[in-house]
Amino acid sequence: MVNKPTDFIASLAKGLQVIECFGAETPRLTITDVAQRTGLDRATARRCLLTLHAQGYADYDGKFFTVTPRILRLGMGALAALPLPQLVQPWLDQLSEQIGQSTSVSILDGSEVVYLARAAQRRVMAIGLMPGSRLPAHCTSMGRVLLAALQEEEARAVLDASDLTPRTPMSLTDPDEIMAEVARCRQQGFALIDQEVELGLRSLAVPLFNVHGQVVAALNTGVAATQADADELVTRYLAPLEKVQAGLARVLA
Repeated sequence: MVNKPTDFIASLAKGLQVIECFGAETPRLTITDVAQRTGLDRATARRCLLTLHAQGYADYDGKFFTVTPRILRLGMGALAALPLPQLVQPWLDQLSEQIGQSTSVSILDGSEVVYLARAAQRRVMAIGLMPGSRLPAHCTSMGRVLLAALQEEEARAVLDASDLTPRTPMSLTDPDEIMAEVARCRQQGFALIDQEVELGLRSLAVPLFNVHGQVVAALNTGVAATQADADELVTRYLAPLEKVQAGLARVLA
């Protein structure tokens, strides 16, 4: 919490804004790109980018900047400091081995879910997922159970801030329809997604509770659509997910 102006380092804040510009869809950016995305003037954006380059966090070819693997130190260090990934990883490994499917745990960050831990059995998505990966909350199974844990007005505010551009022909794009699905998740205690994130992918998720009964994360499994009908996911995998849910509820602080 900033109590007075001298507690706030504006240059650090600007540098963090610049780092956040880079992502899966924007891996290469010019100075002008970064200035437009951050609202910073071009000179400030340039200084921030050149500082990242000088410190080894970015490469520069004379026009485009790209982040280097060194940038992972920032995010992975923070993830490693969190107890949640350490606690859930053994459970994910065991669950994934038991059901023969990949499993993941994520938290809600704004309008996205952030993967904290993952046990991969096989690759079922076109993109590779790992700790630190992000996906839209509104169209993912983990995102919907996390939205269901919020008050209705909070969940609606997240949707209002989300890009609802359809990712597949099966994606829900109407906020009211998505809110209805969130309400369904809240009532039944799980979320089932049928090819809304990517064609050929279905997923099932449940919330993870701490010892106080508060939702702190979400757990899911994703399978290829050719393996089972959507409703079969519930029959096959809900009970194993709920078993892990119950076990973690006794140890998550």
